[in-house]
Amino acid sequence: MTLPHGQAAVDQLLEVLDLKQVDAATFTGVSPQVGAQRVFGGQVAGQALVAAGRTVDPDRHVHSLHGYFVRPGDPTVPIEFGVETIRDGRSFSVRRSTAQQHGRTIFFMSASFHVVEEGLDHHSPAPADVPAPEDVPTMDDWLKPYPDRAAAFSSAPRAVDVRYVGVPGWVPPGDRTPNHQQRVWMRIDGTLPDDPLIHACALTYASDLSLLDSVLSTHGEVWGPGGVIGASLDHALWLHRPFRADEWFLYDCTSPSASGSRGLASGRMFTRDGRHIASAVQEGLLRRVGAPA
Repeated sequence: MTLPHGQAAVDQLLEVLDLKQVDAATFTGVSPQVGAQRVFGGQVAGQALVAAGRTVDPDRHVHSLHGYFVRPGDPTVPIEFGVETIRDGRSFSVRRSTAQQHGRTIFFMSASFHVVEEGLDHHSPAPADVPAPEDVPTMDDWLKPYPDRAAAFSSAPRAVDVRYVGVPGWVPPGDRTPNHQQRVWMRIDGTLPDDPLIHACALTYASDLSLLDSVLSTHGEVWGPGGVIGASLDHALWLHRPFRADEWFLYDCTSPSASGSRGLASGRMFTRDGRHIASAVQEGLLRRVGAPA
């Protein structure tokens, strides 16, 4: 089976994010049928944000979300999203979005939406001397020397163009040296509609890619055989400035701490012209392959 890439994969992502509305506060969504054993965390987070956003005035834009991954999602059955209206104030709206399968919660999120206002404006500068996305290897370039690893990537459509400035976390053991930074250029690999909510949901989807790599990078560790297996535990994202998720942004990630089989990762997202558009923080469960569950 040939799986979609580029705009075809983006169109499939848009279908995944286009939830079916059951009633004023209930939505259902599906997962791509690609043989994955569990639902990708960025997918369910993006869908939960779609559900929440559809209950909010379009003039209010999401500025933060905080979610917990409670159980693995089953990609073979639909996901039901229930949205609770926590508050609608003069400037802010707050929603709680809960994803369920088989009668049990698999993920829940709180999201806050804000009207556009003028105020103080500053941000730390983007990292200097980072090569442009056109000057670093593509995912296909990285996969060519590793046909065994390429098989895993061939089982899923690639709606996000991911270009590592350093070494990916999925290379075999011994091919990665410790580095306290994990920098990746990303963009949705096609054209998205102009709806800001769609761009926020697409960025939420992408923000779950490579973030935990920074925990492993600190130690020169890798994912998979001979390394570590992991799962996202929680995820937080703050959106600072307008952006398009289908334009290049640099995901600058580091890990401030790892202990007790858990690792914390933080990331900042910058446009090509250096605007700080978003920040993410995630904690993940990280265990040696073969370690007791």
